[in-house]
Amino acid sequence: MKILIIRHGDPDYENDTLTEHGRLEAEYLAEMLCKKDIKSFYTSPYGRAKETAEVTLEKMGREAEVLPWLREFDVLIDRPDRPDIKKISWDWLPQDWTAEPRFYDKDKWYENERMTAGNVGSEYCYVTEQFDALIEKHGYRREGGYYRAERPNHDTIAMFCHFGVESVILSHIMGVSPMPLWHHTCAAPTSVTTLVTEERREGIAVFRMLAFGETTHLYMHGEEPSFAARFCECFEDDTRHD
Repeated sequence: MKILIIRHGDPDYENDTLTEHGRLEAEYLAEMLCKKDIKSFYTSPYGRAKETAEVTLEKMGREAEVLPWLREFDVLIDRPDRPDIKKISWDWLPQDWTAEPRFYDKDKWYENERMTAGNVGSEYCYVTEQFDALIEKHGYRREGGYYRAERPNHDTIAMFCHFGVESVILSHIMGVSPMPLWHHTCAAPTSVTTLVTEERREGIAVFRMLAFGETTHLYMHGEEPSFAARFCECFEDDTRHD
């Protein structure tokens, strides 16, 4: 089984839609996805993800199931440097989150007091439980740290969603804290992460990452990935700091 986790195109966050550049990215993405044999499509309920998916779906004459839990992982908390406003739970400054040893522990990262106050752990469990339920529908049942291959297959499913929830899914599959993934990886708009099962012994499968944040479909058209996924490379740069 193969899973394609696809981030939405360049976003207009204020209106929850795509920018003009984002729509172009979605077109290039669709060219690539139309060449694949995809069994099922799923999408976040957010507009920017649905709009990204629609380009591919229209070209292929397909439909996608909207899954509420695929929305961005936008649980809000009181961030240490901004006690005056609520911020996304995983968007911390490096000097703050790296000072907390629990953030590196897969079983304790959500025990941080600010995470606990925001019920972040409960939301994480909800998302991962829903993910496992979906994968079980496709023949693989979670059993401890691996998946029981009840109906092994070569099907491909595509999930149009967001970077935050993508990192939650990957952390669950890999058995690691999501905090290092949120802060040390970058999935650019319309990038594709590919996971495939490996069943080295009959009935026992794990997902292995073949590619993370792939943007080949953009480079084929001479298009640089959007900067929307990143922060400034140097502090003096005229790019995003927060």
